[in-house]
Amino acid sequence: MDGTEGNAGQPGPAERSHRSSVSSVGARAADVLVYLADDTVVPLAVENLPSLNAHELHRAVREVLQLPDIALDVFALWLVSPLLEVQLKPKHQPYKLGRQWPELLLRFTDAPDDDVAMDEPSLQFRRNVFFPKRRELQIHDEEVLRLLYEEAKGNVLAARYPCDVEDCEALGALVCRVQLGPYQPGQPTACAVREKLDSFLPTHLCKRGHGLFAALRGRGAKAGPGEQGLLNAYCKVKEAAGGDSGRGASLSTHYRAYLLKSHELPFYGCAFFHGEVDKPAQGFLHRGGRKPVVVAISLEGVHVIDSREKHVLLGLRFQELSWDHTSPEEEESVLWLEFDGDNEGTPVNRLLKIYSKQAELMSGLIEYCIELNQTSELAAPQETVSGPPSAASSLPSSAQRPQLQRQGSVVCSRLQHLSTIDYVEEGHSFPKQNRLCGTRGPESFYTRIL
Repeated sequence: MDGTEGNAGQPGPAERSHRSSVSSVGARAADVLVYLADDTVVPLAVENLPSLNAHELHRAVREVLQLPDIALDVFALWLVSPLLEVQLKPKHQPYKLGRQWPELLLRFTDAPDDDVAMDEPSLQFRRNVFFPKRRELQIHDEEVLRLLYEEAKGNVLAARYPCDVEDCEALGALVCRVQLGPYQPGQPTACAVREKLDSFLPTHLCKRGHGLFAALRGRGAKAGPGEQGLLNAYCKVKEAAGGDSGRGASLSTHYRAYLLKSHELPFYGCAFFHGEVDKPAQGFLHRGGRKPVVVAISLEGVHVIDSREKHVLLGLRFQELSWDHTSPEEEESVLWLEFDGDNEGTPVNRLLKIYSKQAELMSGLIEYCIELNQTSELAAPQETVSGPPSAASSLPSSAQRPQLQRQGSVVCSRLQHLSTIDYVEEGHSFPKQNRLCGTRGPESFYTRIL
């Protein structure tokens, strides 16, 4: 299908309200609305919208926002609706894809016909899935850092990035610093935090109860666990040496600190897809059924996240998996992930079956991310010799991140909650980063389909 390359995923029901950016317009001058991560709107007056591509609109947004050249790599244009998300390539024509939107929904979602007929995408300026985390810390422009911060904050608050309570509080404390200024002992800080608690913490950490007892609690009552932890973390936020002590001062330090903390989440910067997995058999009738999941794919690997419980079920780096997909023409659309496991002390191969109409999109994105990583690895030795030292060197290694090793951490795999196909094939093992059933032709699947 022409003009459908990109990444796709379905946002949850709590996503932004239904909006339109590129609906029916003619060849004359038109206003295009581009939404930023903080929900502000950039209106663009353009000529001949139907023929404009994403690269041209991207340039127009950068000019209005006065962003530096690095923004071309950092951000991409996305078409987003409550049913589907698609990252556009520079050559794509947003107007054309907007007209094809019902076809994309029918192909890549299970949405009812009535929802498909009513759905219309908005054009959003978001982080590029293919921009490496290590390059973010080399950015100095405050507006670019702010936009990255706003997007990461939105994903944390919406629980699209599952976080442990301690990490939610640390991230929320930085949001307090940005929005309320430095912590001032003796000031009515607790009241200010309590009144906007859902601006700092995910909703599930803001629940305080309802009814008479909640009303009697009042402003002077003791803070709840999440609220108190947030206040404790807020008072520990360090200020930059030699300034940045006023609310109107540069906030780059705190944006960068928020991003650095977000980078510890293994699914930061990912594209989201929706599907289902089999539940483990329960009871003497062996009834398992299926559970909804979100599949988060980034340059680092694949994470399968429980949609309801907001914790990771399976996390794999690309070196640890093989994959393939079956198309709807063959049978139900499925993404297969294979990885090494252990069954009562015996090494086994494990297969996870993810049911999703977006299986071919996920398969293509995995392949493309692996290709990008291999290209980067080949170029790395030359960059080490001739290039300046990377700001990413200040990032802690995975061995230095104890918060991700906490017992019961939401980012640790929960294989006991998954139903996998375990088998042993003597004398044969699958090389990781390969397809389960051989390889495609020389043309990248991502190039052809996404």
